[in-house]
Amino acid sequence: MAKPNYQYEKRQKELAKKRKQEEKRLRKLEQSNQEQNHPEPAQNPDQPPDAGAPPRGDAP
Repeated sequence: MAKPNYQYEKRQKELAKKRKQEEKRLRKLEQSNQEQNHPEPAQNPDQPPDAGAPPRGDAP
Protein backbone atom coordinates (compact mmCIF):
# COMPACT_ATOMS: atom_id res chain seq x y z
CA MET A 1 0.00 0.00 0.00
CA ALA A 2 1.26 3.48 -0.88
CA LYS A 3 2.24 5.92 1.81
CA PRO A 4 0.07 9.10 1.93
CA ASN A 5 1.84 12.28 0.88
CA TYR A 6 0.84 14.62 3.70
CA GLN A 7 3.09 17.45 2.51
CA TYR A 8 1.33 17.53 -0.85
CA GLU A 9 -2.10 17.58 0.81
CA LYS A 10 -1.02 20.32 3.18
CA ARG A 11 0.38 22.43 0.33
CA GLN A 12 -2.82 22.03 -1.70
CA LYS A 13 -4.88 23.07 1.32
CA GLU A 14 -2.68 26.14 1.86
CA LEU A 15 -2.95 27.11 -1.82
CA ALA A 16 -6.74 26.79 -1.71
CA LYS A 17 -6.86 28.92 1.43
CA LYS A 18 -4.68 31.63 -0.17
CA ARG A 19 -6.81 31.57 -3.32
CA LYS A 20 -10.00 31.96 -1.27
CA GLN A 21 -8.52 34.85 0.77
CA GLU A 22 -7.43 36.61 -2.41
CA GLU A 23 -10.92 36.25 -3.92
CA LYS A 24 -12.45 37.65 -0.74
CA ARG A 25 -10.01 40.57 -0.76
CA LEU A 26 -10.89 41.35 -4.39
CA ARG A 27 -14.64 41.17 -3.65
CA LYS A 28 -14.26 43.60 -0.75
CA LEU A 29 -12.13 45.93 -2.86
CA GLU A 30 -14.68 45.86 -5.68
CA GLN A 31 -17.54 46.48 -3.27
CA SER A 32 -15.79 49.47 -1.68
CA ASN A 33 -15.06 50.91 -5.13
CA GLN A 34 -18.73 50.63 -6.09
CA GLU A 35 -19.79 52.41 -2.91
CA GLN A 36 -17.33 55.24 -3.59
CA ASN A 37 -18.50 55.62 -7.20
CA HIS A 38 -22.23 55.48 -6.40
CA PRO A 39 -22.86 57.16 -3.05
CA GLU A 40 -26.38 57.19 -1.70
CA PRO A 41 -28.12 60.53 -2.41
CA ALA A 42 -28.46 62.54 0.76
CA GLN A 43 -32.03 63.11 1.87
CA ASN A 44 -32.97 66.59 3.02
CA PRO A 45 -35.52 66.12 5.82
CA ASP A 46 -36.62 69.80 5.61
CA GLN A 47 -38.07 69.44 2.12
CA PRO A 48 -40.75 67.00 0.99
CA PRO A 49 -39.65 64.74 -1.86
CA ASP A 50 -41.69 66.64 -4.51
CA ALA A 51 -40.88 70.20 -3.36
CA GLY A 52 -39.48 71.18 -6.77
CA ALA A 53 -42.32 69.64 -8.78
CA PRO A 54 -45.03 71.88 -10.21
CA PRO A 55 -48.43 71.66 -8.49
CA ARG A 56 -50.87 69.28 -10.07
CA GLY A 57 -54.59 68.98 -10.14
CA ASP A 58 -56.90 71.92 -9.26
CA ALA A 59 -54.24 74.66 -9.13
CA PRO A 60 -55.29 77.77 -11.14
